[in-house]
Amino acid sequence: MMQTIEQAQLLRVIVGESDRHGGVPLYEAIVLRARELGLAGATVVRACMGYGASSHLHTTKVLRLSIDLPMVIEIVDRPEKIATILPFLDEYVHGGLVTIEDLRVLHYRGTKPAGA
Repeated sequence: MMQTIEQAQLLRVIVGESDRHGGVPLYEAIVLRARELGLAGATVVRACMGYGASSHLHTTKVLRLSIDLPMVIEIVDRPEKIATILPFLDEYVHGGLVTIEDLRVLHYRGTKPAGA
């Protein structure tokens, strides 16, 4: 297998599960917009607990059941591609958190070993 190393950025967007855009969940709208822009890929993770600037605790615990759990969207691509989605986020993310980190991406490409 051949390994290649590439400079990239991780865009992380944290919004509430109940945040909406155009009748759909905001996290879904962000992923669909990323796909339209040709970004390499996106992953959404539903957090089980968290709090933001308001210090209001969001949790899945039965006694404190929240209907607005944190949703974390992660997108990794080249910096110039990440930049293409920032205007969308500027316009539609209200009260969330957006971070960008520089990173190195390791790509493993090649054929699968026999029997895999």
